[in-house]
Amino acid sequence: MTKELHPVSWEAEEYIPKNHNTWWYIGLFAISLGLGALAVFLEGWTFLALIILSVITILVSTLRPPRKITYHIDNKGIKEGKIIHKYEDFRAFGILKEGEHYSAILIPKKRFGMSVKIYFPEGSGEQIVDFLGAHLPMENVKLDLLDKLVNFLRI
Repeated sequence: MTKELHPVSWEAEEYIPKNHNTWWYIGLFAISLGLGALAVFLEGWTFLALIILSVITILVSTLRPPRKITYHIDNKGIKEGKIIHKYEDFRAFGILKEGEHYSAILIPKKRFGMSVKIYFPEGSGEQIVDFLGAHLPMENVKLDLLDKLVNFLRI
């Protein structure tokens, strides 16, 4: 007997907010000052501009609180706010647990396509995994180096 799947909707933050201590900010500024000094020494003005813009971007994204996003999953795909992700664009999915938070990672078919990370509450997890499993195969996933760096910087 096949279990009937009903559409699921939920609300979650777009990312897990991190509280950075003073040493994190001191480290960011020390690294940026060191790279900035190197850029000035080598007269790499474009590199200096890139460093300044990168630090501003990191600070803005770190200090901005996460938005609440409404998700809806059904037989057509996953709606993330106003964006619709169709199942046929992905080859598989995996589930990650980061501390107290759960997320589904949608793995793209295209080699250089972007994966999609969707946070969900633990209580809706079984329904969400059942829906994804009905449309995509499940794989073990883990954070790669870039994901770990982004999580560290929280950008």
